[in-house]
Amino acid sequence: MADRCQRAGDERAELYVHRASLIAPAFVRTFWNNDRQCLFDCVNAGGTCTSIRPNQIFAVSLPYSPLSQPQQAAVVQTVRQHLLTPLGLRTLSPEDPAYRGRYEGNIASRDEAYHQGTVWPWLMGPFVEAYLKVNQYRHDACLQTRKWLGDFDAHLLEAGLGYISEVLDGDTPQRPGGCIAQAWSVAEILRAKRLAQSCG
Repeated sequence: MADRCQRAGDERAELYVHRASLIAPAFVRTFWNNDRQCLFDCVNAGGTCTSIRPNQIFAVSLPYSPLSQPQQAAVVQTVRQHLLTPLGLRTLSPEDPAYRGRYEGNIASRDEAYHQGTVWPWLMGPFVEAYLKVNQYRHDACLQTRKWLGDFDAHLLEAGLGYISEVLDGDTPQRPGGCIAQAWSVAEILRAKRLAQSCG
């Protein structure tokens, strides 16, 4: 908001700069999980949830992050270690007791697995952006993201011809599930490929 206001010559820019300066340290105090070097998934009256989930990648990929550079790099490393698969990010770490590695069965069973380990291809977009950002868009980082994104080429012939599936199994092999042609999956992979091709 401060950036938008400044570009428009709006005097409220300073108000938003001030609020951002208060929010950023409060966010870090509240959400930073120092033990796991990542962000808590949620914080409420019941306490903190230490599950490793992909939501935290947005605190790095978006243009303005409340996290320090080392914290951003740690989040990317944690997400890479626990959630990255050849075709997107898992919705929960396989080390979590609630993890469900297969998106299968009846509707209730699939619904239960949807947020408990199932892979969402569209999350590869924010992950690639965060990875490039923490690695300063270096040549080696660009090559790595191109390699990861190249895995989607074979998937275009796997379920919906020329498309990317809505979800896949968290466990190997990542079998496709859900819709065979999901717009946000296609859009984010295209966006990520453009990012990877325009750097390094």
